[in-house]
Amino acid sequence: MKKSNTNAYMALVVVSIFWGTTYLASRIGVRHTHGLMLAGVRQTIAGLLLIGFFLLRGYKFPERIVLSRLFVIGVMMLCLSNGLITWAMQYIPSGLCAIIVATVPIWITIFSYFLVQRTKFTILLVTGMLVGLMGVGGIFYDYLSSLTNPQFRFGILLTIIACISWAIGSVLTARWALKINFLYGAGFQMLFSGIVMTVIASIMGYSLPIDALNIELWGSLLYLIFIGSILGYSSYVFVLNNLPPSLASVYAYINPIVAVLLGWLILQEHLNWTTGISCLVTLGGVYLVNMAVNRNKKQYGTTKS
Repeated sequence: MKKSNTNAYMALVVVSIFWGTTYLASRIGVRHTHGLMLAGVRQTIAGLLLIGFFLLRGYKFPERIVLSRLFVIGVMMLCLSNGLITWAMQYIPSGLCAIIVATVPIWITIFSYFLVQRTKFTILLVTGMLVGLMGVGGIFYDYLSSLTNPQFRFGILLTIIACISWAIGSVLTARWALKINFLYGAGFQMLFSGIVMTVIASIMGYSLPIDALNIELWGSLLYLIFIGSILGYSSYVFVLNNLPPSLASVYAYINPIVAVLLGWLILQEHLNWTTGISCLVTLGGVYLVNMAVNRNKKQYGTTKS
């Protein structure tokens, strides 16, 4: 096995496991500050570190058009996605949030059809979507009593909006295909979105309690910056550039399982057979969707050439 492939598989393990742990870290962090503030500070610092790294290596600032598109993608994928997810975890369990986020490939497929028009709705694709939605429905059935709580419903709404925003941002990223180093571009996305979220949270009257030595808050923040943003995203980009997309997407099936188990073990979040089976059904539907999309890509590539 080539060294690059070995490193890529190791990076895939990092993404699969550690990105799943960020739900727990976020859930702990929002106990002490608002979700938008936590996500904003996280992305701002991570963005500054990444941009600084590339500037020290001699990289030049991107052109204005590239920066403007990085701003749009950053707001869609990190502000309206990561920020809202972190905010949502003030109201819903981290495991439940991770399971809903696992449906992102379904949303990407839908928006790809309207914005790129390369996705064909085959029987396998529709079946996968229905199975995935049935799994989510089973999870909601297990939380029927919680749905009477307005804050719980608000958390669910934030998570769904976050999924849609991430999907649109992903489609725009593929459509624009910006000519810039992926990690360098990600640094600007993090910085732009981080500033936006921090400003919004400040206007809402929230702040980061920097005058108090709170181990949970600062531990959560440092973990999200260095493990979630820098290590996790760097590994993800490396995986995308060295492994087939179908293999790279494996992380999407492992992240929710890691998040659910950690939430149950450490935070005593709700977990029973209904939730567990519904989670597996959801992931099964997402798997079918990815399989159908990969088949469509192969067929499209063949006809295109």
